[in-house]
Amino acid sequence: LEGKWANAFTINCSGFDQYGVNPAVLQAIFDQKDFRPFINYSIPTHVNISFTLSAILEVNVQLQLLTSFLWVKMIWNNPFISWNPKECGNINKFAVTAENLWLPDIFIVESTDVDQIPEGLSAYMTHEGDIVYNKPARITSVCSLDIFYFPFDQQNCTLTFSSFIYTAETMSLGMDREVWEIVDTSRDIVFRQGEWELLGISKATLKTFVGSRLFDRIAFFLAIRRRPSLYVINLLVPSSFLIAIDALSFYLPAENENRAPFKITLLLGYNVFLLRMSDLLPASGTPLISVYFALCLSLMVVSLLETIFITHLLHLATTQPPPMPRWLHSLLLYCTGSRRCYPTAHQKENKGLGLTPSHLPGLKEPGELVGKEPGPREAKRNGGSELTRAQLTDLWMEFGCRMDTFLFRLYLLFLASSVITVIVLWNT
Repeated sequence: LEGKWANAFTINCSGFDQYGVNPAVLQAIFDQKDFRPFINYSIPTHVNISFTLSAILEVNVQLQLLTSFLWVKMIWNNPFISWNPKECGNINKFAVTAENLWLPDIFIVESTDVDQIPEGLSAYMTHEGDIVYNKPARITSVCSLDIFYFPFDQQNCTLTFSSFIYTAETMSLGMDREVWEIVDTSRDIVFRQGEWELLGISKATLKTFVGSRLFDRIAFFLAIRRRPSLYVINLLVPSSFLIAIDALSFYLPAENENRAPFKITLLLGYNVFLLRMSDLLPASGTPLISVYFALCLSLMVVSLLETIFITHLLHLATTQPPPMPRWLHSLLLYCTGSRRCYPTAHQKENKGLGLTPSHLPGLKEPGELVGKEPGPREAKRNGGSELTRAQLTDLWMEFGCRMDTFLFRLYLLFLASSVITVIVLWNT
């Protein structure tokens, strides 16, 4: 029976090289397109699979979907097809419309779309019965996406090829090409100016039970990386410039009335920047860049509040200086030592004269300031120390200067940490 069927399907290709393919000769093969071609049912049909990744169209973080465009290639053998090339003018293969042949029902397990095959595709038949079938496929597949390191993120997605009907007893899957060949071809063809680049592809051969049925599967693991240049130029660089300008505003004197409006303008500008650039950020999740923007905004708000507080404090210090708590006075003396941000007004006017505070104009001894030594109530109000009004003014000005210095150094530390983080993430 096997020999009978094999001889019956041997193609008489005489005249193909002169008159073209005779459809009547192939009609017997076309009539069997609804059935898996086999001579012995116990021998599974072996299908070799490979693909070329030609484009990464979209990575949808909100829906956790990867949309890619593939050229899928499948090769299998039809034992009923054979001819002698010498009888056919050395014709080794010819193309046949794919809808006239039996096609393996290979699909991608992670796909969320119905595979829509274009009409009119052809397949090659060789004289040894091998069928070579290429088809384009726009695949939207489920992929677990991690965007914490956006825009320096790397994603790993899986494309698993499997049969829908045929179990491992009737269909086995193999590779048409080595994985490194698939990677090299895909890198040469994939759209180079897109947002994503292909890092590599690996594979695993699986035997998977679906209920009680065992299926043969091949899983390909795609490693892709986002090109961060667009986001660095449009998000990180403008944000860093605004933060740097805000840091430089600390060089404005604290008593300058334009300092607070300047910081308010920067803060409003930063908010407008975030609103305009929100479309570039992922629609879901909390990436590291969002934390960076939140820290930038927080620093600018704290800086503005500090400026308002220092401006108000210096106004009080020059009119009616409030008493300084003892712990703050001690801490300020410990932190400053002999170094002072603001030389006192009397020191600036009388530096190098060798005058004691009692000889400086406008600065008198505590008893002379009020006509007598400060009483217990005044000493208690001044933190328990006998400080003159001028001394209190100098201490509060020093306190404001130290706060400015602390925030300025905090800005520098934040900017340096941000630059180092970007460089490390970009290179790794």
